[in-house]
Amino acid sequence: MTKNYVFREFICNLSREETAKLCFKSVMEVKRWDKGKPIPKECKRLMRMHKGLEISHSKEWEGFSMQNNMLRLPNGQLLSPQQILIGAGLLEIQSELEVKTSTHLVKLARAISNIKTG
Repeated sequence: MTKNYVFREFICNLSREETAKLCFKSVMEVKRWDKGKPIPKECKRLMRMHKGLEISHSKEWEGFSMQNNMLRLPNGQLLSPQQILIGAGLLEIQSELEVKTSTHLVKLARAISNIKTG
């Protein structure tokens, strides 16, 4: 059992046929991956995105994923579509308290980012 097989079958939960269709490859090519031939990076990304393990290639989305139709944040919190819409609505209201809170959160986020990259 190769790493590629484990990745496709158990991590991404994809059959050979599903993988072939998703990646625009033949089932024979997927069988070769299962035997150890390297999976092309773009195909691995498609497989992760299909499974919800990766949302975007952008660094800003690193750590985010989809789980059971919910957005999983890097801290493990799950958000429903309704919660995301409510959050966007609250940000749009822009009351004085929300503006102060948002400003404070942005400062904290920048400080954390500087710690990570510094």
